[in-house]
Amino acid sequence: MMAPPPRILATDAAVAVIDELRTRHGPLMFHQSGGCCDGSAPMCYPAGEFRVGGQDVLLGHVAGDVPVWIGAAQFEYWRHTQVTIDVVPGRGAGFSLEGPTGRRFIIRSRVFSDAEVDTLDAAGPPPRGGD
Repeated sequence: MMAPPPRILATDAAVAVIDELRTRHGPLMFHQSGGCCDGSAPMCYPAGEFRVGGQDVLLGHVAGDVPVWIGAAQFEYWRHTQVTIDVVPGRGAGFSLEGPTGRRFIIRSRVFSDAEVDTLDAAGPPPRGGD
């Protein structure tokens, strides 16, 4: 059986910004809430500053050790999608750490193939905040 594909990736440009922020702020985390407007953008926080709850799903890690969490409702909507964190010029309207840098994180995605979905399903559900 093939290994399940990662649910979360980050572009090289996003990893470079994550590394800058990690140097400035220490360990980091992301949360994707699925709210409206900039609430649907991935938010980067110092690790532990955002309280992860039992309804949050761990998509995986980017840039080595940075966990990426997503709200359960948003995960249900995107469960068949590989999510990639990218960065573009501009400012978001949230509390994400990259805001003052003149850049903002965004999400890009692609739908998993049927074979990839089968592999992910066979691997079992991803961890939740309460696990």
